[in-house]
Amino acid sequence: MTAETTGEVLKRLAGLHPRSIDLSLDRIARLLAALGNPHEKLPPVVHVAGTNGKGSVCAFLKAMCEASGERVHLYTSPHLVRFNERIELCGQPVDDARLIDALKRVEAANDGQPITFFEATTAAAFLLFAETPADRVILEVGLGGRWDATNVIAKPELTVITPVSLDHQDYLGDSLAGIAGEKAGILKSGIPAIIGPQEGEALDTIERQAFRLSAPMTLHDRDWRCWSEQGRIVFEEENLVWDLPAPGLTGGHQVDNAGIAIAAARALGIGEEAVRAGLGAVRWPARLQHMTRGRIVELVEGGGGELWVDGGHNPSAGEALARAMADLEARRSMPLVLVCGFSASKDALAYLKHFTDLARWVVAVEFDTGREPSKTIAEVQAAGRAADIMCDSGSTLVGAIGRALTLTRPAPRILVCGSLYLAGQLLAEIEGVTPQKSPG
Repeated sequence: MTAETTGEVLKRLAGLHPRSIDLSLDRIARLLAALGNPHEKLPPVVHVAGTNGKGSVCAFLKAMCEASGERVHLYTSPHLVRFNERIELCGQPVDDARLIDALKRVEAANDGQPITFFEATTAAAFLLFAETPADRVILEVGLGGRWDATNVIAKPELTVITPVSLDHQDYLGDSLAGIAGEKAGILKSGIPAIIGPQEGEALDTIERQAFRLSAPMTLHDRDWRCWSEQGRIVFEEENLVWDLPAPGLTGGHQVDNAGIAIAAARALGIGEEAVRAGLGAVRWPARLQHMTRGRIVELVEGGGGELWVDGGHNPSAGEALARAMADLEARRSMPLVLVCGFSASKDALAYLKHFTDLARWVVAVEFDTGREPSKTIAEVQAAGRAADIMCDSGSTLVGAIGRALTLTRPAPRILVCGSLYLAGQLLAEIEGVTPQKSPG
């Protein structure tokens, strides 16, 4: 009998998705009970929600905790190249054998009942985390917060909310206050919360929920601040100032993310030296990452260009990315060409309009590795033209990058962007592997 692959088991679990989803935690609670409630047997949990920066904050905090000597489990989504990336056990992606075993146990316990893909795989992560000794779990919300499968954790050690903006409106609503209310659903009675920079409407909603729950808040710009200064960053509280090295992740928005992680590390009792070490040790692929190896990079650099990749996909991410690219332009002037694709539900124009006076060209491309189809090349080009950017296209990602290289003189700074799935496809191309499609 041929052994099953991770992809085969994941596809089978995705087939159990209910025809209509009621927003509740009943399905995941039922499944976890059948598994012996592994979520009640975890090391101390830090629960992280928000719209932008969740993954980067998790990565910074993980690096700081590890620098302090802790063993850390990490749960994030989606993956870039392989599903295993979503579940890190003590710093390493789970191996196939352990992952398949956990997924099959989840499948058996579920016994064919309706369950979402994310609920099933979150249950598998909890099994693995409960069975592998560690000092801490850092748990990233998948979608929203209140009804997210990760929100079965009744008493986390700490909750964190990163900046909230409009995204996933089809699930979370189309008002900033409503979306912030969903994110604030992770706050728990009496549990400390770190709140990152927020717009007024979102902050008001989060503060009201924290007050109702008597959840002590540590607020950006009230209790702490973090800013860049002369190539370094400064973190400040009322009676504390730390002069720290620049974060290991590129972009001004990463200073904000680093600040949130430092505030969280402070709440966990992690000291300055571990914070300092973690800022430099952090690794988080496809977050404004300068690609420096592989045959595609050789092609681009051989033509005099640069290749960058970022997985941000909503308008706020586009705004932050445009600021970061403008900073790069100020340091070394090169024409900017975007190679981009978007998931079908994303607002490409709201993203691209931030590049109107910055990017010379948009080279549109499609992908097929996401949970939903990508926008067509024609749709991406229409958004690019509406943003007053010249447009071209490529039939493949590699072809689009090659085309981008020919569009300007001098050679361009090429940014692959618009979707985490497209970013993952680039990383897979560079590694010479096939990206594992997310079945749900």
